Amino acid sequence: MEKINLPLFDDFLLSLKTRNLSEETVYNYERDLKVFEIFLNEIKIPFEKIDKKTILNYKAYLTSLDRKTPKNAPSQQRLSSFSINRMLSSLRSYLKFLAKLDFKLPIPPDAVELIKTEKKLQRVNEFEEIKKLLEAPNVIEKNEFVAKRNRAILETFFSTGARISELINIKLTDIDKKGRIFIRGKGKKERFVYLTPRAQKYIKEYLEIRKDDDSPYLFIPFRGKNSRSEKKKISPNYIQAKIKEYREILGLNLPITPHGLRRAFATFLAESGASPAAIQVLLGHESLDTTTRYIRASNRFVEETFQKFHPLKE
Repeated sequence: MEKINLPLFDDFLLSLKTRNLSEETVYNYERDLKVFEIFLNEIKIPFEKIDKKTILNYKAYLTSLDRKTPKNAPSQQRLSSFSINRMLSSLRSYLKFLAKLDFKLPIPPDAVELIKTEKKLQRVNEFEEIKKLLEAPNVIEKNEFVAKRNRAILETFFSTGARISELINIKLTDIDKKGRIFIRGKGKKERFVYLTPRAQKYIKEYLEIRKDDDSPYLFIPFRGKNSRSEKKKISPNYIQAKIKEYREILGLNLPITPHGLRRAFATFLAESGASPAAIQVLLGHESLDTTTRYIRASNRFVEETFQKFHPLKE
């Protein structure tokens, strides 16, 4: 049997790019739909013959360890309900695109129903553990350049609440003398984020030892004394791996990640009395509902609010 391919797949990806979605978002759609394509090839059902039972079997496939990764390799861990719903949403969006082009659909987009998600309260890392992580490069790294650069990276994360995709694309010219950083976020939306004096200090120390490099990007790979970066920027995979390494070496119990630092940034601002609307702008969220999900993560903030404002507290 010939390999089964999703119809108009490249056209769908092109349509996403024309909507000014980030490269990372387009890649996520492509990756998610590749899994569905692999599934159809495994069960040997062409796209034109799929039905509601196929979708039901696909959901079971996503929940099992028998599924394949987008690179057609065996999976090593189960997907969360949130990840499964993201993949189902990608399939639904693809079907809606085909419908707009008057492509004859085997099933309507609404036939792809999402699964029930587990309600879990996000755990926000305690402030002292955050501080330990930020200081880790100076303690763990033996190379001075790597230590100062990685310290500056972590301080910038926690100072600005930037996404990892935003942080790696910061250019030297994006930072002004007051410590504001011009950010181009999701959907090409633009905003300013702000560096604390502490973060500015560590960025300055880092820049002093990389001053001869020609790259326009703030954070660059280490290439050795006599090698220039040739306008390269640091990779998100490197940052994620380093944070995981620091966390394991320090024995931190909570799963601190780049996104975890962003979430902690928002929650600690809220605990200090910052306006949710201001936090929304700093994070670059389109909806205030998204911001409140970040803030809602703090039990301590909820408890303190209850103790302070309940009318019959005494």
